[in-house]
Amino acid sequence: QVQLAESGGGFVQAGGSLRLSCIVSGRFFSINDMGWYRQAPGKQRELVASITTGGLTNHAESVRGRFTISRDNAKKTVYLQMNSLKPDDTAVYYCNAAVEVGTIWAPRERTYWGQGTQVTVSS
Repeated sequence: QVQLAESGGGFVQAGGSLRLSCIVSGRFFSINDMGWYRQAPGKQRELVASITTGGLTNHAESVRGRFTISRDNAKKTVYLQMNSLKPDDTAVYYCNAAVEVGTIWAPRERTYWGQGTQVTVSS
């Protein structure tokens, strides 16, 4: 079983900062791409940022310049540093990881999700 556990959400005033963390645990061979998504009430889940094993990043236009995704492969952890937060950033934030599971003779990639962490930004 593979599990993703997020932490770091909370309540913050506009202009403030939060740092989200997500650690991957369980039985797997390696972690490939990792990412953060968010879902606001009444809206579809959307990609916030993603990062490859080698550290190449992609940030949604709405957060570019304010949010930064990073990862620590040794700690099996992905982070999302969120600065200059706006009320529009209010959402449940989910981490996502593509993980190599299975056996050494038949590895396969599967995608796993965390349970989500609430971020609320007040005006």
